[in-house]
Amino acid sequence: MTAATHSTLFPQVPDSADAVLEGLDPEQREVATALHGPVCVLAGAGTGKTRAITHRIAYGVRAGILQPSSVLAVTFTNRAAGEMRGRLRMLGAQGVQARTFHSAALRQLQYFWPKAIGGSLPRLVDRKVQLVADAAAACRIRLDRGELRDTTAEIEWCKVTQTVPADYQAAAAQAGRDTPRAPAEIAQLYAAYEDLKRERGVIDFEDVLLLTVAVLQDRQDIAEQVRAQYQHFVVDEYQDVSPLQQRLLELWLGDRDTLCVVGDASQTIYSFTGATPDHLLDFRTRHPGATVVKLVRDYRSTPQVVHLANGLLSQARGRAADHRLELISQRTPGPEPVYTEYTDEPAEAEGAARRIRELVDAGVQPAEIAVLFRTNAQSETYEQALADAGIPYQLRGAERFFDRPEVRKAINALRAAARFGGNDALLEDAVDLPSQVRAVLSGENWTPQPPAGSGAVRERWESLAALVNLAQDFTAARAGATLADLVAELDERAGAQHAPTVQGVTLASLHSAKGLEWDVVFLVGVTEGMMPISYARTDEQIEEERRLLYVGVTRARERLQVSWALCRSPGGRPNRRPSRFLDGLRPGSGSTAGRGAGGGAGGVERGFPNAAAGVVAAVPRRTPRSPARCRVCGRTLTDAGEMKLMRCEDCPSDMDEGLYERLRSWRAVQARRAGQPAFCVFTDKTLIAIAEAAPEEPGELARIPGVGTRKLNRYGTDVLAICAGQDRGAEDEDD
Repeated sequence: MTAATHSTLFPQVPDSADAVLEGLDPEQREVATALHGPVCVLAGAGTGKTRAITHRIAYGVRAGILQPSSVLAVTFTNRAAGEMRGRLRMLGAQGVQARTFHSAALRQLQYFWPKAIGGSLPRLVDRKVQLVADAAAACRIRLDRGELRDTTAEIEWCKVTQTVPADYQAAAAQAGRDTPRAPAEIAQLYAAYEDLKRERGVIDFEDVLLLTVAVLQDRQDIAEQVRAQYQHFVVDEYQDVSPLQQRLLELWLGDRDTLCVVGDASQTIYSFTGATPDHLLDFRTRHPGATVVKLVRDYRSTPQVVHLANGLLSQARGRAADHRLELISQRTPGPEPVYTEYTDEPAEAEGAARRIRELVDAGVQPAEIAVLFRTNAQSETYEQALADAGIPYQLRGAERFFDRPEVRKAINALRAAARFGGNDALLEDAVDLPSQVRAVLSGENWTPQPPAGSGAVRERWESLAALVNLAQDFTAARAGATLADLVAELDERAGAQHAPTVQGVTLASLHSAKGLEWDVVFLVGVTEGMMPISYARTDEQIEEERRLLYVGVTRARERLQVSWALCRSPGGRPNRRPSRFLDGLRPGSGSTAGRGAGGGAGGVERGFPNAAAGVVAAVPRRTPRSPARCRVCGRTLTDAGEMKLMRCEDCPSDMDEGLYERLRSWRAVQARRAGQPAFCVFTDKTLIAIAEAAPEEPGELARIPGVGTRKLNRYGTDVLAICAGQDRGAEDEDD
């Protein structure tokens, strides 16, 4: 399953470097053209960060400034790396390495191991759970399934924070870790686990990073060879970097500063794995000469969704909250978020399924709908409800599209048909590429109509249907394309893990939904004890739960449904209450606490190139304007008319009607004198804003949108006199 997208599936490759920049907004263009020195991109949800950084790389390559083989772009998931490679290919920037930290490190480790250590690299174990279980047995410690999983995660945290067994107890106490067993036992298990790995001659996922760091630290010649290969670095999702990954990045860089990082502290939701936003927030301290670009134009979500997202963060506390970005929606208005309370969890699931059925019947594609929950254990109830309603679904986290057996088999069948199709009776009546694909896949049990019900049979059909749809889009983009052309496209996409969208409602945890988006999102189970989760006790943990809900809200493009149940089972005691995070945001829950301005406006800041190390110094390229806010309810204003009024259209007005009429009379006289329409003097909205503010001095009048310096100089004396009670309109008529 891939992130749904509304972009053209097969766009034309830009014909020049300048063409790469077309369609970027001013801040994105700043990112794309800032190719020298350290660059920090603070990118809010839905602001086009991937677009900005891929266009940055492509522009540098197409302009001849960057050599493709010298660029290393790193991110955190294979899906994100695959998407980046796919976009770069479409922009004509082939040859750029886009990988995860682990993938890049493993490639280097495999290459340099014989030279640095000798022999071949030890075998990499895919899953460490069995090793942890064996270590527990050796220590005569019994772990149930949950403790085994949590202990494994604790060992992973130790390794990415570079904590050795002897230091674990102190480190866990300092970090406030909620340990699955006594810290002394975890330390003992951790030591036994490391001993077992050495005995068996294997390494784990985290060892890949640790060993790469060790090789680069110990062998200057190898470090220089890597640095000679990679001259420019781009790091996506920089707020999720762990101390170990940061150390590896520093070793890749050496004493250079050719680094671009992208992130959003408000989307830090993986601290339990060792991720920390400190590297992002301290970037200007480490790189005083950095260019900082803030992306706040939200192209994903409607103003209603963005309003809720901003409201969530307006109540946040802590360092990440101090650096939050105030999003400004660029989309037309949509429906308000819907809040629904249910008696129990099965009723909540049935209600969501019923609403999804209505949306699908109204024409919404299932792939554009998601149900998001806090824990994976919540999915079963929704799986059953969707199956009962006859709605196809897919679980986020299933195997990758091109790794599915039916997909591999189908591509092999298409490849064989491309080679020997002239003798295939199946293709005799196929007149174009889509019909050829349908004919070939019919031999793989694909049918035009989906099978009844759900389960594995339906999932296989959905996979093949995605290939059929891809063939149709491919033909529409490339007239005359052949079956061989399509197979080549599929091979490239498989290499980049650039999968087509599979039809089906997505069921996913909030953590696994990061980086994805849908037209319609159902946020379910939003109750105290689940959001925030019951074991979140410290202020830092509570704030991370708030950020997790923020991530969920910002997955929605158009419609957002938020729900909760008063009890778990039918007939149970209704002792649950909606999440505290919704207080002041959902109807009937009181006023929003802590609704201050805060946050960051979009714009660019440039550091002094010769600033002393450790000193944050910046020269604003332009003075960023704070987001306009309603002076009644505090909501961010995006509509030009509302911004002139300085309030929402539907918020109560305190306008002086008499003053407004006097201003209108005066404006009519001025317009007749100038031979211009009345709005050329002041628009109705500006007059309303003046009548509401009743300014007493020039500074107050100048702050009203629509009253610029020119109009202040020309009309200011008259307007202030009218506001003071003088009838300037009548005087002008007499004149």
